[in-house]
Formats: sequence, C-alpha cells, structure tokens
Amino acid sequence: MSSFPPATLGIAEILEAITATRPNDECLIFRDKRFTWQQVSDRTRQLANYLASQGLGCHTERDQLPGWESGQDHLAIYLHNGNEYLEAMLGSWKARVAPFNVNYRYVAEELHYLLNDANASAIVIHSRFAPLLAEIRSSLPNLRVILQVPDSSGNDLLPGAVWYEDALSQSTTDKPAAGYSGDDLYILYTGGTTGMPKGVLWRNADAVVECFGGSKTARTLDEFITEATGTLRALPSPPFMHGAGHWIAMRAWLTGGTIIVQSQPDRLEAEDIWNLVEEEKVNFLLIVGDAFARPLLDGLVTNTHDLSSLLSILSGGAALSAHLKAEFLSHLPTVMVVDGLGSSEAGGQLSQVSAGGVTSTGSFPLSPQNHILSEDLTSELAPGHQGLGWLAKSGRLALGYFHDQAKTEKTYPVVDGIRFVVPGDRARLTADNMIEVHGRDSVTINSGGEKIFAEEVEAAIKAHPHVYDCVVAGRPSERWGNEVVAVVRLKEGKTPDDASILATAEHHIARYKMPKQIVYVAEIVRSPAGKADYRWAKQIAIDNAN
Repeated sequence: MSSFPPATLGIAEILEAITATRPNDECLIFRDKRFTWQQVSDRTRQLANYLASQGLGCHTERDQLPGWESGQDHLAIYLHNGNEYLEAMLGSWKARVAPFNVNYRYVAEELHYLLNDANASAIVIHSRFAPLLAEIRSSLPNLRVILQVPDSSGNDLLPGAVWYEDALSQSTTDKPAAGYSGDDLYILYTGGTTGMPKGVLWRNADAVVECFGGSKTARTLDEFITEATGTLRALPSPPFMHGAGHWIAMRAWLTGGTIIVQSQPDRLEAEDIWNLVEEEKVNFLLIVGDAFARPLLDGLVTNTHDLSSLLSILSGGAALSAHLKAEFLSHLPTVMVVDGLGSSEAGGQLSQVSAGGVTSTGSFPLSPQNHILSEDLTSELAPGHQGLGWLAKSGRLALGYFHDQAKTEKTYPVVDGIRFVVPGDRARLTADNMIEVHGRDSVTINSGGEKIFAEEVEAAIKAHPHVYDCVVAGRPSERWGNEVVAVVRLKEGKTPDDASILATAEHHIARYKMPKQIVYVAEIVRSPAGKADYRWAKQIAIDNAN
C-alpha cells in the first residue's frame, strides 16, 4: 500500500484548463506544422481514446501500490523530436497510460533490455527505427500496440502496426471516459552512462512542480490559469528522449506558451537554431552544457540573424563552462545565461544566473528543499561544514525506481523522519550558503588515496583556449591504483600541446588531480543530449596507455 499522500492536479487537467482560455493561440510549431492549443488538445484526446480502445490504461490505483511498482500500461516513445513526441506524452496521461523515453541510439540488445525492463505495452516509433524493433519484436510478448510515424527513411509499416495519424483520425475528440489523475505515472529512464538504465517513477502531479517547472503555489485550476501568461516562446534544442528537453517543453505549456521544435531534430545545427530564434521570436533557448554551447557559439561568430527576442539561455543536464558563458554574453549582452542542475531522480534542483559579464560555474545559491547530508546519510550538515557531503533534496519527490525496492530505499533515504533523494552528487555548503557541487560520485577517480571528480578536471582542461571538448576518466595504475586521463578534442587547426594545456589546468585544480596523460581524439563520444560517455572514455584511456 502507498504511503504517499494523494496527488493534486495532474498535467492533463491543467493543460486542458489552459486550453479553454486560449484555444486559437499557437501551442506547438514543428517545420511547416503550426498547431493551436485546441488542436493539440483534440489530437491528444484522440490518441488517448485510441489507446483506451486497445485496452490500455490504469488497472491498479496508485494507493494500492508501493512506490516502486506500477498499476498502469506503459507506452514507449521511440522518436526524434517533433510534435508527435510531446503529443504521445500528453495523450498517454489522458489515457491513464504511463509514457517513458527511449534512447534512439540503442542497439538491439539495449533496446530489448529497456522495453522488457519497462514492461512496455505500447510504442510510438519513427519509421527509421522500425527495422531495429522488428529484430526483437518476437521477444517482446507484452508489446501489443505499435503506432508508427513516417519519416524520410521511407520504411514500410511494421506488421501489426498502425500509422500514427490513422489512429488519431479514427478516434473521437471526446474527453476519455477514464478521466485524468495526478497520481498517474510519468516514467523517466536514466541515461545509463555508468550503469544499466533505470526507470524513475514520478506521479505526474509531482512532476508538474519538480520536473516541469510548474507553479509551486497554485492549488486550483484558476490559480494555474492565472500564472499561465502565455509569453514564453521556448526552443528546447536537446532530444526530448532525455529529461531536460521535454521538461522545458512541458514548462512552456504550463505557462500557456509556445514550443518551437528544431527543423533538424536528428542533429544540432547551429544555423537551424539561430534561424528559428529569429523567425519565431524565441525568447527561451535550452541547451546542454559545453557540447551544445560550442557549435552554437561558432555559429554566432558570423551571425547575421536578429536575435533580439532572446531573453534567456538555460543549460541543463551538463555543466556550462564559465568561459563559454562569457562568450555568450559577449555576443548577446542582454541575455541571461542560467545553469540548471537536476536529475531524473530529483527533478530540478539548483540554478545559477550569469548576466552583465559576470560568470561562474559549479556554485549555486542554496534554495528551499535543498540540503547537504552527511557521508553516512544520518544527519543534515550545517553551513561551513568540513569535508564533502551528499547533495540532497526534500519535498515532492519521485516514488522510486520501477520494480527495484532496494535501489529505491538507498536513493530515497529517510533521515530524522524526512524523506530525501540523494542522486549521487558530492557537494559542500559554504558558510555563506552557497552549494559547491564537486561531481557525481559514480564518476570519481580514486587515485593515490584521493578522490578526484571527473567533472572538475574536465572544467580545468576546457579552460584552455585550444580545447574544444574533454572527457576525463580513470584507468588502472600500479602506482596510484587508478590514474587520471584526459581525452581531448582540439579546436580545428590546433596542434597538441600537453604542456600548455596542463599549465592552464594548474590554475584551476591541485596538482594531484592533474591528468597523467592526455589522449587526443577527433571526436568525443556523447549522448545526443550532450552527456559524456564515461565507459567509452575509460576504454580510450586504457587503449592508449603509455
């Protein structure tokens, strides 16, 4: 039985109430498709009614289940960015089906693991991915509904599948009979960069506030409507298959705003992004750290676009180096550059604003419901404490990991009667109430008895003007146990210069944290959302041992 209090208003109910106040306003723009709020509402109801007609929905109510279990059918979203991705999320909630994300870079074995682990009953898939699904289809006995979205691949409809638009056109726009519930699940699968992906279970009403940036004070539909000013025109450039991208999309909708989707969703094209900022008067741009910032900044060097509408650039999902923030501000002096820190397990957590030429990275003002817990997770640490603790959050949290009680209880400990989430970041709370984030414990390098945070070394290396990108990993060492290795991509036309790079890094980190070797590569492997692939980096380090 659930120990969680009943959820409040869910996202489907909130967005339908907002729709009633602006049915003909623009809601979603993708290429030549421009959808009004009413059209999105109707299309997502049609999708919900189709899913319900296939027997999908909620079969066991939330209050009858522990936090790590689900009583709903689950719908996999195996798509590039586009209107269908966001419609699939909202349509699932309207059907009382739980949507979850699929990494479209997965090979067959990884895809099979994910769909089985998630117990997927349905999937919405772009045609280009259909051959991979066909390879494993026979070993997915629970997968009953396949909706296929055509694309430039021209691949045929899978056997047993239905074209997405056909499913909508044969369904009614009536409100689904099952109604809407804030208790219904939003499932976010972790990236799996250091281990197997895990499904984090959120009640969608909690995700509205903690993940999607909805009002923390609104308790009624009227209060949500009052705060939905409709002024936000957001372009979330990362893939929606990772949390950061669709979190900001949902945030735009919860403010009554408009979502603009990039025209080239399978890759980051700086010209495409800046062109859309100008044409669509985008005022909010989401990126993911240096991996997105560098090509976008390169595009600003010869920029001829009118970008005066842009008010804010938010980097979420990976750190944005201070020198790149400064470059953005030199090109766009009236823009605010915001660093956001969050995780699948905690939702949004901390933010830090750079504006007017003042930049910093890795340090965030303490905000409500954020805490530093002791090493042994038995107490909360006071400002100015010695050593490092665990960054934690309280309040409206995720329920847990799908069918994993042990990992749920470890990541969501109860300390002094309060339930916290501890995603894995090591941090310090300074005497002046600033949180210094040192990095993920899962990617620390234990070298010579010292704990070295990969992200800290990466930031020091990337401070060199010739470094385009960097990932740091550890490799076995007879002398040190493990040693630090930097895998570096240089800017075009620059030549390797270990001494110069290390001299720059020495200004930012202690000598014991310095890389024992720099390995130069033509390309850094990252996820489409810009996250470092540490397993790849470690293998590169091992393969290139001196």
